[in-house]
Amino acid sequence: MGKSNTKIAKRWRRKMHIRKRIHGTQDRPRLSVFRSAKHIYGQLINDDTSETILSAQTTSSEFSSYGGNKQAAEELGKVLASKALEKGIESVVFDRNGFLYHGRIKSFADGARSGGLKF
Repeated sequence: MGKSNTKIAKRWRRKMHIRKRIHGTQDRPRLSVFRSAKHIYGQLINDDTSETILSAQTTSSEFSSYGGNKQAAEELGKVLASKALEKGIESVVFDRNGFLYHGRIKSFADGARSGGLKF
């Protein structure tokens, strides 16, 4: 098993450990965040009906100047929070998706909090 396979396996293990404890509902959906090498993605998910309520990502045209850096992650968190507040969602359950709470993930969470979401 190569180094990259070990990293993927460790993240998958962390992800499953987190996911068995948290669950999103209509009133308090799960805020799932995913980061790739270039971009960051966020979704609000209702696990009762297995549907995505809303999503935002840095691949959209409004984030073309940022890419997927920490500044873009914070702005994305604020955009997602404003969309959620428009739909009447104020409280969420944060799912870091197996990633360490550091860097872009932390910036995304701080942006969502400053945008008005509670978690």
